[in-house]
Amino acid sequence: MSKSVAHSEDKSVENSQAIPNDVNAQLLQQQLLQQQLLLQNTQSQEDEIDLAELWRAIWAGKFTIIIISMIFAIASVFFALSKPNIYKASAILAPASDDAGGGLGGMAGQLGGLASMAGISLGGGGGVDKTALALEILKSRSFIETFIAKHDLLVPLMASKNWDMQSDTLIFDEELYDKATSKWIREVKAPKKPEPSNWETYKEFSQLVTVAQDKATSMVNIDIAFYSPTLAKQWLTWLIQDINEYMREQDQVEAQASIAFLTNQLADIKVATMEVVFYQLIEEQTKNMMLTMVKKEYVLKTIDPAQVPDTKDKPKRALIVVLGTMLGGMLSLLIVLIRYFTKK
Repeated sequence: MSKSVAHSEDKSVENSQAIPNDVNAQLLQQQLLQQQLLLQNTQSQEDEIDLAELWRAIWAGKFTIIIISMIFAIASVFFALSKPNIYKASAILAPASDDAGGGLGGMAGQLGGLASMAGISLGGGGGVDKTALALEILKSRSFIETFIAKHDLLVPLMASKNWDMQSDTLIFDEELYDKATSKWIREVKAPKKPEPSNWETYKEFSQLVTVAQDKATSMVNIDIAFYSPTLAKQWLTWLIQDINEYMREQDQVEAQASIAFLTNQLADIKVATMEVVFYQLIEEQTKNMMLTMVKKEYVLKTIDPAQVPDTKDKPKRALIVVLGTMLGGMLSLLIVLIRYFTKK
């Protein structure tokens, strides 16, 4: 009996010792949790940017912001004024009607593969759009190189840098071309030569020309932008004339070849009905030849001809100054804030 009493007393002592230990552990955990929360709050407060302090930093560096912004504004003004004026001449064109297409198209069902054997296009259905073909040729390298050589555009295209409004003459870059001796003196690395190559002239001229066609109306807009408004208009006029002439010559060559082929084949034909068919084909090709001679604007018909522009197209000097000033302001603001918080 005494042993059981003693044993119960020992258990009660152990339980009394365990309860305070649990309480102490809970208190310790609570203290640790409070310290962690306090530490997190302190760190978040340190990480947060005080708007008032930010404004004080900006105000303290206001002179730096003003000076840098003014420097950028003045530099952008000089940069904008240094850019030469570019004038853009524009023309609106429409596809010229193909009067011969109807006659040949009506014979397509009767003549079958005979016309295709002779290399003749009967028009209608599946043929190549002459307008689209002309526009692709107009942008091609061979056509542009021929155009530049025909009208002697090498020097004004590659050596000019500005335009004198009073005398209506181009101003040439003396580091590229010596006008007195008519020699190219530009310094380039091999394999380039002082005189620009055909590839260089093609790339330069392609940047001046913009060709666009409205798919809904089939109307064509062609623009040429250059220093001289007079030359921009003249070059655009020549370009339209030359592409019409090029397409005319191509169709003349094809019509002549077709007529020659059909005429030679007539000598070997013994059937009278086939002779009639060949004579009809020759007649249609003769009509095509006649149209190439009488139609002045063969593929592209001018709706609104090119005019000498009296207002510049670019540069947008006001926009350049505004963007330059904004860039200076943002850069100066960034410099002030970085310097302030780095010192702090």
